[in-house]
Amino acid sequence: MRLTLRRTLAVGAALALVGIMTPGAAYSQDDPRSCNDLLGADAPAYIVCHWLAKPEEALGVALFWGSDDAANLREATPSNGKFIDCSAAGSFCPEPLDGGAEGGENSPLPEGAGEDGTPECEAGRQCSINGHGEGGDGTVPGPELTGAAKPTATSTQDAAVAAAAQTPAGQAITAAKALQLRVWVDTELADDWKAGSETFTAAVKRIGALAARPEVAGIRFTSQLGYNTTFKTDAEITAFVTAASDALRQVAPGKRLGVHTVVPELACGADDTCKAEMRKRYPLLAPEKIESPLIAGRVDQLSLDTGLLYGGYDTWKIDAEQAHRNQWIQVRARSWDVLTQIAAEETGLVGQVTDEQIASRLSVPVKDGAAQQVNVWTRVQNAQGAENRLTAWDQLKKLTPIQRRLAAVYDPANPEVDVAADLKKLSEAFGQIYLTTA
Repeated sequence: MRLTLRRTLAVGAALALVGIMTPGAAYSQDDPRSCNDLLGADAPAYIVCHWLAKPEEALGVALFWGSDDAANLREATPSNGKFIDCSAAGSFCPEPLDGGAEGGENSPLPEGAGEDGTPECEAGRQCSINGHGEGGDGTVPGPELTGAAKPTATSTQDAAVAAAAQTPAGQAITAAKALQLRVWVDTELADDWKAGSETFTAAVKRIGALAARPEVAGIRFTSQLGYNTTFKTDAEITAFVTAASDALRQVAPGKRLGVHTVVPELACGADDTCKAEMRKRYPLLAPEKIESPLIAGRVDQLSLDTGLLYGGYDTWKIDAEQAHRNQWIQVRARSWDVLTQIAAEETGLVGQVTDEQIASRLSVPVKDGAAQQVNVWTRVQNAQGAENRLTAWDQLKKLTPIQRRLAAVYDPANPEVDVAADLKKLSEAFGQIYLTTA
């Protein structure tokens, strides 16, 4: 293909912008504007570097345009373009290669066009629009529809989102948004996945429609991963997390995905006997196994439960405070925060708790940068079936500096008073809400 003069100039200008000149414009090393010293020793000889503006000159240019609240920039106007009047005496304009004529402002209308420029077509014939035939935009129309328009994938999805907004969980999301709470949808897809593809697909679509709203930040799609009896092998866990992550990223693109679990070995600290026993008791929860989906990018948030920390390490004379600190030191040492967002899942603040417990359990995970937020359960059922509720409201309200880092785990299907009243109370102490939904 032949390079026209205009194209040659354009290429030259593009090269000049990055300081690369063509061989015909080569500069010697003695040129004060040469920047060849920045090129590597293996740079081809035909590549030459030349400063359009030296660093100190570039600073002067920036200061000129930015000074006095960018007054020079605001007063600047585009330079007058250079146009050729082909009708002027002595001007020469080349004819198009195909022998046709260029259309100008006063060019006659195309043959067959009406006074307003709209093509006039013979009866029964399809007119072309902008050079296209049927459809006017180059598309080939399908069979003509009679009655209601055929639903599209987009309209079907919009209908599902609208329907989800009317469910109790959807209404809770609306109420949370009004209170400026950051919303996560908290659900469990493990049982649906094990039930088969049909059940799993339906559950993913349902959750996706609920989470598609812009006020929803993310979806936590499983809890107690590897700790409960749902899965028996590493391969099962990997297959489930992969399937859930892939499916949710399709139905709810842009939403963060989270999982909740526990890594018992972390609280052992440097006690090798404790670590060996925890690996034996919980073979699916070794740190490297929990880390695997983080490295693969399947999970955007990992919530680590603190339930075992309170009394679970007495055998090794590790009290709750030590276990708590051991866990977060280990998390920080493993740099998991580089792979994903880390959250502490706090279930031990229900019932009667002291100010010291409130302060330490909420501050220790975040003060040293191990965790970015703390998820607090507002209601916990004990082994006897009795429910303990969050009562330390006055203490929580005093933690204003870290309020945005505190999230409440709340089930809108089982309100204390009603959803609106409950969320209003939660918004006084928490900046985020995890809405439990089936």
